[in-house]
Amino acid sequence: MGTQVPNQSPARAPTSASGAMQDWTMRVTHVIDHAAREAGSREIVTRWADGNETRTDWSGIRRDALKLAQALEALGVKPGDRVASLAMNHARHLVSWFGVAGMGGVLHTVNPRLFEDQLEYIVNHAEDRVLLYDAAFQPIVDQMRDRWATVEHFICYDFAAHAPAFEDWIGEQDGDYEWVRGAETDPCMICYTSGTTGHPKGVQYEHRSTMLHALAGLQPAAFNFSASSVMLPVVPMFHAASWGLPYAGAMAGIKFVFSAVNDPAVLCDLMDREGVTDSAGVPTVWLATFQHCDAAGKDLPKLKAATIGGSAAPKFMIERLMRNGTRVQHAWGMTETSPIGTVGGPTANWDELSFEEKVAKTMMQGRPTFGVELRTVDLDDRTKELPRDGETAGALQIRGPWVIKRYFKAEENAVDADGWFDTGDVGILHPDGTLQLTDRTKDVIKSGGEWISSVELENEAVGHPAVAEAACIGMHHPKWDERPVLFVVRKNGAECSGEEIVEFLSGRVAKWWLPDAVEFIDEIPHTATGKISKKDLRERFSDYRLPDAE
Repeated sequence: MGTQVPNQSPARAPTSASGAMQDWTMRVTHVIDHAAREAGSREIVTRWADGNETRTDWSGIRRDALKLAQALEALGVKPGDRVASLAMNHARHLVSWFGVAGMGGVLHTVNPRLFEDQLEYIVNHAEDRVLLYDAAFQPIVDQMRDRWATVEHFICYDFAAHAPAFEDWIGEQDGDYEWVRGAETDPCMICYTSGTTGHPKGVQYEHRSTMLHALAGLQPAAFNFSASSVMLPVVPMFHAASWGLPYAGAMAGIKFVFSAVNDPAVLCDLMDREGVTDSAGVPTVWLATFQHCDAAGKDLPKLKAATIGGSAAPKFMIERLMRNGTRVQHAWGMTETSPIGTVGGPTANWDELSFEEKVAKTMMQGRPTFGVELRTVDLDDRTKELPRDGETAGALQIRGPWVIKRYFKAEENAVDADGWFDTGDVGILHPDGTLQLTDRTKDVIKSGGEWISSVELENEAVGHPAVAEAACIGMHHPKWDERPVLFVVRKNGAECSGEEIVEFLSGRVAKWWLPDAVEFIDEIPHTATGKISKKDLRERFSDYRLPDAE
C-alpha cells in the first residue's frame, strides 16, 4: 500500500508578477564575461606609437581586467572611487574599462587635449585616486602632478621610466578574483564635457545605462555589429566613452584593431592588412584619409561601414565614401547622452531612392535608436512643441535611460520635470523621425526676426573647391540685429575672392542668408575635441565691424 499523502491546499497563483523572471543585475562585467566565454579567441590588435604591434583576445582582456581589479584593491582603491586614464586607443586601455568597473570603481577617461586649467579642474573635481597614462603624455603628467591634489598613484601603460609599468604592475596578481557585486545603478564611468562655457561638467554613466546604450548600439540601424565585424575606432577612447564602441563590440565579440596614433598612412595600412570592415571618427579623419590616398595614388580602404560624428560631414565626403561601396552613417549625440542619440541607417524606402537622394538623406543625422525620444521646441518659447514636418527648426531636446539626469556633484537636475534635456542644438525633425541639425542655439543667427543657420552656410561653403574650412558667426547690425560673416581658410595653393564665395553660395541658400562679408584667415580655432570654437572666433574678432554697419 502506498504512502498516504496528507491533504494539501491547492497551489495558489502568485499575487503579483514580481519574481517571474530571473533577477539579473545589469552590470558591465556581464559584457566582458560574455565576450571571453563566447568569443574568447577573437583578436584585439594594437599598433603602438613606436610602431610595435601586439595581439591579444577577449579572453586575455578579461584575464588582465581581473588582475587590474586586484591591483587596484591592493592600492586601497574602494568601490565608488575614481580611477583616471590619460591614454589613446589600445588594448591596455580597454582592459581598464572592464577592470576598474569590475572592482566597483569609476573610470574617468581624461581628454589630453584639454587646457592645463581644465585638466587641473576635472581631475581634482572627480577626486581621482589613481592615474593610468600613456608614456606619450609624460610631459602632461610631469606638468600637472603637483596640481592634482587627489592622485596618489601613477601607473604608466607603456614602460617604467617614471612610474610602475602597467604589465609589471598587474603581473604581480594571479587573477583569482570575483567581480564586485552591486546595484545596476552604480556608476562605472565618468566623462567631462569639453567646457566651451565655464568649467567642464562631469557626466557619470551607470552600469545599467551603459548596458542599455551598448545594446542599442548593436541594432542594425546603428553599428550593426556581428561576429565577423572588424572595427578600427578612430574616435578616441577618452572622448564620450568612444561612442560606446568598446562595450557594443564586446557584446558582439568583434575583432578590434586599435592604433595609438591617428596617422592616415598607419590607419590605411591597418585597415588593409587586418581586414577592417568598420570604422568611426570625426570628418577630419576622412579628409586626412582622402589626402593620403590621393597623394599615394591608392584606393580608399574597402570598408563596409563608416560612422561619422562630432560634426556634420560635407556632401563631397559622403559621396566619395558611398561610391567606394561604404555605408556612411552620421551619428549624433553628446557626452550627456552616453553619447548615441541618432544614427543614420537606411530608411524604409532606401532601395527606392536615387544616389543623390541617398546622399541627401545621409547628410542628415539619422533617426533615434530605441530607448531615446526627441522633440523640438520653439526657440523663443520652450514650452511650445514643434511639428515633425521636415521644415520647422527648433531647439532640440532628448530624454531616455542613457540621457543625463544630473551632472556629477550638482545639486539640481539638468532636465525639466518631464525628463527633457535641452541639447543646445537646433534641428528639424522629419515625419519619418530623421533629425536634421541646423545649428547650435548659441550659434544660430537672428536677422530681422528670422533665423539663419550658420552650420548650413559653413557646409555649403566647404563645397567650394578652394575652401579648406569655414566658420560663420553673427555680427551686430544696427538694422537687422545680426548678419552673418563667413571666415574661410583656403586650401594650400588655392585662390578665391570673397565675391566668388558669395556667388558660389547664391542659389544654394536663401538670398537673405548670404553673408555680408567673407574674411580669409590662416586658421580657425578649435576646441579640445576638434570642433570649431565659435566662442574663440567671436573673442578674436570682437572689434569687427560690418562694412555697412556704421
